[in-house]
Amino acid sequence: MKRVLVVGAGTMGNGIAHVFALAGWNVVLADVSSAALQSGVETVERNMERQVKKGSLTAAARDAARVRLRTSTTLDGAGDVDFVVEAATENPAVKYQLFADLDRRAARAAVLATNTSSISITEIAARTARPERVIGMHFMNPVPVIPLVEVIRGVRTDGAVVALVMETARALGKTPVEVADYPGFVSNRVLMPMINEAVYCVMEGVATAEAVDTVMKLGMNHPMGPLALADLIGLDVCLAILEVLHRGLGDDKYRPCPLLRKMVAAGRLGRKTGHGFHVYA
Repeated sequence: MKRVLVVGAGTMGNGIAHVFALAGWNVVLADVSSAALQSGVETVERNMERQVKKGSLTAAARDAARVRLRTSTTLDGAGDVDFVVEAATENPAVKYQLFADLDRRAARAAVLATNTSSISITEIAARTARPERVIGMHFMNPVPVIPLVEVIRGVRTDGAVVALVMETARALGKTPVEVADYPGFVSNRVLMPMINEAVYCVMEGVATAEAVDTVMKLGMNHPMGPLALADLIGLDVCLAILEVLHRGLGDDKYRPCPLLRKMVAAGRLGRKTGHGFHVYA
């Protein structure tokens, strides 16, 4: 399989398109917004140029990968690809509608993967007539740098599809880990309560955001503090994941901190808006 449609040109989508193009795949990056597509392609080019300067990528490989990447504001190309990776907003209704649409458009043998960070693969697959070919392929941000990919098997995902996606992830230079379909999978089920508790520390006046992050970096040897990481992920995304965890597992330990809700309502979403728990240029 060497033809992939990546749906969504945001932070995750353009990173996914980046690694597929470098691995030799012909990539269609689709988004309803032309501006998002332009921004996404510029990010890919900027990140590839950074790799060239570091010496981890040759100029020839960069140029070849760029030729393999094209864009579209529709899903019309879905019928011509072997593999789809959906990386749209972390909203169940959006993903359900997208997968119903992709199921109608994509070839019957195509694999439909979602980059969801918390939403049930089984529920997404139920919106299609091919649940056995629907799977979770959860990349980490920043995609070109972080090696992990969570591969999530839905209740009806075929074992051969799981094996194929694991093999595909390895071919992209990633390390795939198979996990079961539970809210938040492994990564966010463990990470989000830590981020949420860090937000509570700020809300309750235990420490500033800078102090919380410093404690976790220097004391726990984390490469990035939990609040800086939340800013990188996007506070709106963190809130959406916590809501999925709270609703899906029914445990109040996943209840989103009121300060997190307030910051999202105020539009302070982290790096993408220039202001979260920290301020960015």
